[in-house]
Amino acid sequence: MNTLKKYIILASAGLVLSSCQQDILDTTSFNNPNPELAFTSPELVQLAVNGVYNAAQIGNFNGTPRGYVFGAAYFQQNEVRGEDVVNTDAFYQLTYESNYDPTTPNNVYYWTDAYRLVNRANLVNEGIDRAVNNHVITEVQGNIYKGEVLFFRALAHFELLKQFSRPYHLDNGASVGVPYRTIGVDTEATIEQAMQVGRGTVAEDYQRLLTDLNFAENGLPTNAQRQGINKIGKITKGAAIAIKIRAYLNMRNWNGVITEYNKLTSMYALEATPVAVFNNNLGNTESIFSIINTANNNPGVNGALAAQFNNRSMIAISPILWNSPLWLEHDKRRDITAVVSGARFTRKYTDIVNYTDASPIVRFSEMKLAAAEAYARTNDMTNALKLLNEVRNRSLANPNTEAYTIASFANKEDLVRAVLMERRIELSCEGVRWGDIHRLINDDIAPTQGIPAKVPNGFPAATSYTIGIPYSGNLTSAIPYTDRRFLWPIPLMTTSVNPLLAGQQNPGW
Repeated sequence: MNTLKKYIILASAGLVLSSCQQDILDTTSFNNPNPELAFTSPELVQLAVNGVYNAAQIGNFNGTPRGYVFGAAYFQQNEVRGEDVVNTDAFYQLTYESNYDPTTPNNVYYWTDAYRLVNRANLVNEGIDRAVNNHVITEVQGNIYKGEVLFFRALAHFELLKQFSRPYHLDNGASVGVPYRTIGVDTEATIEQAMQVGRGTVAEDYQRLLTDLNFAENGLPTNAQRQGINKIGKITKGAAIAIKIRAYLNMRNWNGVITEYNKLTSMYALEATPVAVFNNNLGNTESIFSIINTANNNPGVNGALAAQFNNRSMIAISPILWNSPLWLEHDKRRDITAVVSGARFTRKYTDIVNYTDASPIVRFSEMKLAAAEAYARTNDMTNALKLLNEVRNRSLANPNTEAYTIASFANKEDLVRAVLMERRIELSCEGVRWGDIHRLINDDIAPTQGIPAKVPNGFPAATSYTIGIPYSGNLTSAIPYTDRRFLWPIPLMTTSVNPLLAGQQNPGW
């Protein structure tokens, strides 16, 4: 295989870790960990692991940093695919309006940067094994590092499944999944090996990612065993458990959700107020895992949360959510917003100068609501109500009179719907909405039908925001989940060089 073709395959498969000003005919695998050097001292091993965090934080977008896949792109893409925000500009308009195709950069780099992250994780995972075998680091330390990189491998594949594959519960995972890559690719031989990895089933991918997360959970320290901002900014046992909860929620394994949640109750606690989790409070007790950004290491103006949601006003809170009667008028979460040109915008992300807001990948409040949903669906109204109120009450002006009681709900179905609405309010602009839409397709209690109807692209009029009165203005047309646009297409740059994946393209693309 000639080196130019090798480069094309690496790039199109999402295996080159970043662009670099270097001759593409150089056979050195640039910006990949050098196996001859990167794992020869404890300090270098740690740097290699830190590089996996960096790959999650800052991806490549046409040769520039852009916050793929778990910088601002994760939050924006998952929000604008839903109806609870309004895309105000052209930045994510193609995603918002579902006008993408196999060449659309927003989708293309989601795929390629997710697999860049996977490849970095795999290369480092293999290097850690060498470092342990060569007595550079201890087996205990090796398992901690392996837990961190395998967490990212699982998280990236989980994210790809959400965008490129059908929901698990529709057919118990029998639908086509995504290629679950477990080897590092940096030679012609490993390229050939990777090219043979096709799309298995969704169920097979879930089993693999749960295996990775179980390994991570077993080897990682708890947040209490981490120091300083590493309690939140480094992967911990709690982070692995939290993503397992998301997976079990998607699988409708309600008992699994509850079992995993109970492991977290001694590790985390809700903050007294909803705002205390934000404003760069990296010592809070609620954040389970956030990706740390600094003034010198962030995705830049086009990939930072505060730039996109705050000072550039690109993602507004939709009147569909803002006007919901279940979001009470004096709820303190309304205070974490601002008005710009009549529209409402989140102020969860505040540093518009240095872009140091951490990216909140998962919080304990989300886990409480996941457990509340699981309890409600299994007819345990008492525990479901307790957890729902624990999240909601801290934001209420008068929780003694405004808290839900068992009499608030005629049946478990009403309680499930209240929990799901609370997720939309509590986790607004945190990248969770599309995951819920995806997993609730044809749900027996609160079904979603596909890509929902939305407020048209652009700044919503100030008059469209009326607390307590459901929005009744213009909406785009909903798109059923049977439409090809419900799933993103595998990028052309991948299918054009990979015949196996070309034959496994999503239907209609």
